[in-house]
Amino acid sequence: MKIDLNCDMGESYGIYRLGRDEEIMPYVTSVNIACGYHAGDASTMRRTVASALEQGVAIGAHPGLPDLLGFGRRPMKITPEEAYEICVYQIGALQAFVHAEGGSLQHVKPHGALYNMAAQDRLLAEAIAEAVYRVNSGLILFGLSGSALVEEGKRIGLRTASEVFADRTYQSDGSLTPRDRADALITDAAIAADQVIRMAEAGKVVTVSGGEVDIVADTVCMHGDGEHALIFAQTIYQAIREAGITLAPIGKTGETGE
Repeated sequence: MKIDLNCDMGESYGIYRLGRDEEIMPYVTSVNIACGYHAGDASTMRRTVASALEQGVAIGAHPGLPDLLGFGRRPMKITPEEAYEICVYQIGALQAFVHAEGGSLQHVKPHGALYNMAAQDRLLAEAIAEAVYRVNSGLILFGLSGSALVEEGKRIGLRTASEVFADRTYQSDGSLTPRDRADALITDAAIAADQVIRMAEAGKVVTVSGGEVDIVADTVCMHGDGEHALIFAQTIYQAIREAGITLAPIGKTGETGE
């Protein structure tokens, strides 16, 4: 069994520093780098790309809503055309930095509210998938397991990866618990690691109501901006290895989009 462990990175902006990218990077196999809309800037993008290439970590673009103040986590009413345009813009920018540093882009994973909106809104999902396909049809589209984004990615002809979350709780319909709820985040690294192993081995996750839902775990996300992000990364990394599951970038874990 193989699985990818990804983390959101490159979220600093100007003089403001967010996350512990350099410390966490050795414990993940793929990174999603902010492209300047919800977080990040040109200098941060370049440094994060260079660091990922140096450490052999696969790189993905992490396009978000144009909302630096809200970190891209507040829903915005945008049209499918706008979703397409902001994704093309951001993917292109990150892909240019990767190319300039001598690497190649592996995947695209929408960020925050854009990701959650596209999980349910088929027109937005279609627009994002089309943006990815037109920029580079060889890219892998990451989307929430069971979401419209994954379905639209497959329909347009992209490779897709069904994503699950180590540090988030789930609702009975397979969606993530909204961040404004007190039970949205898992704050215990050991509980997060147990959730990851169950999702990987059994294809199931326990919901906040105590039930279970089926889930496909091609890639596991952990967030790099949490207070204890490094401990989470180390604990989850070790748990995966102890379970006998091989960690590898999604592009090397076998066929996706099945």
